[in-house]
Amino acid sequence: MRYVGKTRLRRWSRGTVAALCLGGSVAAHAQMANNIPSGSPIDPGQSQNSSGQSQRQNGPNNATGGSDRVDNPYGTSSLIQPFGITGSDPNSIYMQQLLLSRAFNDQSHLVKAPASPGEFEKYLEGLLGRKLKRYGTDLILPAQRDFAAPAESTIPADYIVRPGDTLVIALTGSMEGSVARTVETNGTIFLTGVGPVKVAGVRNADLDQTIARAVGAKFRAFQVSVTIQQLRGIRIYVTGLANNPGAFTVSSLSTLANAVFQAGGPSSGGSWRSVKLYRNGRQVTDFDLYQLMRGGHAVADAQLQNEDVLFIPPAGQQVAVIGSVQEEAIYEAKDGESVADMLAAAGGPNTLADRSRVILYRNNGEGTPGPREIETPLARGEKIAGGDIIQVLSAGTLAMPTDRQSVLVRIEGEVNKPGIYFVAPNTPTSEIISKAGGLTTNAYTFGTRFTRQSVKIQQQDSFREAIRQLELTLAAAPLTADQAASQAERDSQVAGARAVLDRLRQTEPDGRIVLNLTPGSTALPGSILLENNDRIYVPPRASTVGVFGAVYRPASFLLDGSSQGLKVEDYIEKAGGEVRAADKRNIFVVRASGEVISSRRGALKTRVVPGDVVFVPIKTQSGTFWAKFKDVTTTLFQLGLSAATVVAVTK
Repeated sequence: MRYVGKTRLRRWSRGTVAALCLGGSVAAHAQMANNIPSGSPIDPGQSQNSSGQSQRQNGPNNATGGSDRVDNPYGTSSLIQPFGITGSDPNSIYMQQLLLSRAFNDQSHLVKAPASPGEFEKYLEGLLGRKLKRYGTDLILPAQRDFAAPAESTIPADYIVRPGDTLVIALTGSMEGSVARTVETNGTIFLTGVGPVKVAGVRNADLDQTIARAVGAKFRAFQVSVTIQQLRGIRIYVTGLANNPGAFTVSSLSTLANAVFQAGGPSSGGSWRSVKLYRNGRQVTDFDLYQLMRGGHAVADAQLQNEDVLFIPPAGQQVAVIGSVQEEAIYEAKDGESVADMLAAAGGPNTLADRSRVILYRNNGEGTPGPREIETPLARGEKIAGGDIIQVLSAGTLAMPTDRQSVLVRIEGEVNKPGIYFVAPNTPTSEIISKAGGLTTNAYTFGTRFTRQSVKIQQQDSFREAIRQLELTLAAAPLTADQAASQAERDSQVAGARAVLDRLRQTEPDGRIVLNLTPGSTALPGSILLENNDRIYVPPRASTVGVFGAVYRPASFLLDGSSQGLKVEDYIEKAGGEVRAADKRNIFVVRASGEVISSRRGALKTRVVPGDVVFVPIKTQSGTFWAKFKDVTTTLFQLGLSAATVVAVTK
């Protein structure tokens, strides 16, 4: 295969050579085989114009009949591009190619400048304390979005061929090869040996039959296939209150919506509900873009033709819809639309909405909105006024009374029938334990973990407050640090404190409730009223005591008969004793029940029980972050952090 000028020459299997005419032009003659008759429709040597005069096709700038076709060197002709260059003919093929080339080199046109906020948007921002977008602007902003009909998109069967379109005609059988022709301004293409063939106005689906009928008048025993290789460009005008009004060249497959979106949509004062299409001085359609954006209906989204004019009129009454709806935004209302219509435009109430009523704020003329409750069935009869604010309240965030809650309780561990049980409100723990078949003989009741969702939420608030206090202490560290220490030592302390704080931020309380149990308890309290999402875990009997922190050998030690009566200090000795940096005065114990025993309560002299965790903290200098950290350690335990969590974050 080789190229001569703009023409590709292909070697055929029969040893013949045929020239394929691309773009309606041939740069050189090719020697034709016997199976391609001279003067046939695919003979590349000669061509005749519509007047029957023979002419040589020898250049890429073959006449196209003055159509608005745009040859795109990048393979797409659908990108929108403003028309006109001062001092140049904007209709020339050369100037259109230059415009399009510049468009591809400058990608800034892909992002349309945002429409300036309107007065109603600014008013709502001041009233709500946050920005509320106008519905539809997300289709234009903030990313690069191209709503043009892509050049590689499938051309529909009912597409009507018009001047400027390029057709590729392929013949097989007695003649083999293909040729490209551009439809001239008179609506014809010229085929050698056949003459002019009228194709303008023909449906894409009927092209094969139309060309076959014309060629069949002169030749026999062939098959024809016609495809549209390139669409012409058409010039349209976007006027009125558009974000980027002007004249544009677009693909002939473009629709009204394509053009509006490519022009940046309506301005802040332009309408989304009415885009008028004028053709030859007459209105063709008035398209409501909400039908496409919200309803998915594109029936009235008319296909554009050359010299069409789109007019975007001023926006109608604007209404804000906020609260528990699918999409909060500023919506545009048509005359006669109701509160219910605006709720539908917002996608309707969401899952957690109170569907029984809406709140309507209507400006009383003095700039102060006044609320009015409207029952949902009556919303259809309440007509909209400009500046209305519709609020849908949420029912999902309301805490229901305990006696009206649905209660699901999870009980697992050392019970005979672990599971998730649905019980009536105010059911006591004794009943759920009975449903679970009671405790097994290996149950360690003292270590039962009883967690509750409502308690977890309360603990999280307190825990976040404790973290804020630690952050404040850390921020003040340079002011309160021991000045006798070196700068490097102080920096090291602050860096270590930041690391601990970062790891604490990644933890959270678990909502555990410390039950009033003794190590010898064999039954759980039976009078606790259960709440939804309560969880009860009864562990097996523990057999170890853990010692962690500033000791020589942190470990868990097995309890056996010889361990009876040993105290916390004895297990610290089993772990090798405290290291030099240990803070002996602040040793504490966390029991399996969740209770914390501090040194002030005699932690060292306390006799150990199964499941105890002993923690020996590191000694810190007075006034440093670490001293403050020790003060809140017990609080963190009381907020539901397990002993393992504190051990992990302080390693």
